[in-house]
Amino acid sequence: MVDVLDNKRAATKFRVLVEIAERQPAVNQGEIADAVGVTSQAVSEYIRELVDEGLVEKEARSRYRVTKRGVDWLFQQASDVRRFADHVTEDVLGSMQEDAAFATDEIETGETVSLSIEDGLLHATPGEAGPATGVATTDAAGGEVVGVTGFAGIIDLDPGDVTVFQIAPIRSGTPEGSEGLAEAAAEADLVTAAGVEAVATLRESGVDPETTFAAGAVAAAAAGRGLDVVVVATTDLAGRVTDALRDAGLAYEVDDI
Repeated sequence: MVDVLDNKRAATKFRVLVEIAERQPAVNQGEIADAVGVTSQAVSEYIRELVDEGLVEKEARSRYRVTKRGVDWLFQQASDVRRFADHVTEDVLGSMQEDAAFATDEIETGETVSLSIEDGLLHATPGEAGPATGVATTDAAGGEVVGVTGFAGIIDLDPGDVTVFQIAPIRSGTPEGSEGLAEAAAEADLVTAAGVEAVATLRESGVDPETTFAAGAVAAAAAGRGLDVVVVATTDLAGRVTDALRDAGLAYEVDDI
């Protein structure tokens, strides 16, 4: 079990540290107590514990700051909570919901189907070959959409490769094409751009991006479904793209043009 979900004290400790991080360095224990739902005395005890553990350092009276160790602990706990939430929503609740898939062959209502991801989309095949299966809720011919519920197992899917090409913004010069970018885009399943300069650079390279907004979120979603992605972004926007990829737990490479 995740530490902050293991018991009430661990969860409260996590919330107190979050409140300190949000309010630092001037920390009003009464405000934290109201936000967390405990007494000011309890907040004081938690703060002493956090200081003793090296997660918080005291600068002066009512002035505290989260240490690097504290930040790392918060990130770890938050990541664990997010993974647990994903497990609940995807593995637990997901098995109780109905989703749509493309039928690879004729399927009848009530038939067990094997599930796979192709071109980033869910496909259902008659039979129990697995490793992920479901139960059809509608009839469908091959190529048609079929409803599926009763999900079990995990779809065997490797994340796609993501390459982020950084380009200079317009203040540094007019966008130019790149042979290396054109080759990478030709091999990718999806090409997306962040910024007008990025779109211009792709067009100069003979490539039309599939999307020109929310590049980080699009790349993360596509790579998570096994697609190889090329992202072109100005240096001003590249950080937002890589942040989205890191948040999704995806590896990526960064190249400069």
